[in-house]
Amino acid sequence: MDTYTFLIQLLNGIQYGLLLFLVASGLTLIFGIMGVINLSHGSFYMVGAYLAWSLSQHLGSFWIALPTGIVLSVALGMLLEWLFIKHLYRRDHLQQVLLTYGLILIFSELRSILWGDDVHSVAVPALLAGSIPLTEMLSYPVYRLWLSLVCVILAGLMYYLIQHTKLGMMIRAGASNREMTQSLGINIDVLYRSVFALGVALAAFAGMIAAPVSSVFPGMGNQVLIVCFVVVVIGGIGSVKGAMAAALLIGLVDTFGKVVEVEIGGLRILPELAGMSIYVFMAIVLLWRPEGLLVRRQH
Repeated sequence: MDTYTFLIQLLNGIQYGLLLFLVASGLTLIFGIMGVINLSHGSFYMVGAYLAWSLSQHLGSFWIALPTGIVLSVALGMLLEWLFIKHLYRRDHLQQVLLTYGLILIFSELRSILWGDDVHSVAVPALLAGSIPLTEMLSYPVYRLWLSLVCVILAGLMYYLIQHTKLGMMIRAGASNREMTQSLGINIDVLYRSVFALGVALAAFAGMIAAPVSSVFPGMGNQVLIVCFVVVVIGGIGSVKGAMAAALLIGLVDTFGKVVEVEIGGLRILPELAGMSIYVFMAIVLLWRPEGLLVRRQH
């Protein structure tokens, strides 16, 4: 593998990892702060991708579709929390799994009714349609660089929100002790509804900006959900910084695993087996740090 090919795969791995972080950060917030195992989280990613395709068609602009889709996804998150999720806070995990799995089936049927079962594509915006030449034969799409930049900016904003704002302080307090936070006069119901809506919006936004670089198809949310649970487990439940570190590592492991052939003891490990690499990586991390990469050990 030459230097330029390595650079392209490195950028692809970082871009994939940052995209995973957007989805997984919402999942780790909902799981770590609200204590809800949300199996339907991948459906929000799928909904975002379909919104990008549908709104771009109807509004005639990807740039108008993005803010419109964010508003719709926030409203969807608040509605779902009010109708379903708020009843799960004091329920056991089995009931959470059953209800959120039911939401997967509901979203799947609604997607089929509203948008059909065909595979769709979203055109890359003309402003970002170019490529940066690396050699005479190799170039890198500007849109992928823009996507990575947006993910980095959102990660920074999320860190600032949680660590340096009053809302972030309330979120951290609610995660530590729900009853004590409520006794201090904080409306915990509104707080949790906001956190859930934020998680939904992050996943949907990830689906929207990913749509131009991947197909929009039924079941796409189920694929990303499994990988995002791996990210949450490796990074540590409730740790946004851990989710970032784990997502980047998984992005690189998965990307290079698909293009690099390794020979160990005469046995060739082919790229076709790369699908196992992230799970092998998860097993190694859990043997080393069962609590996650960036979660403090309990002594």
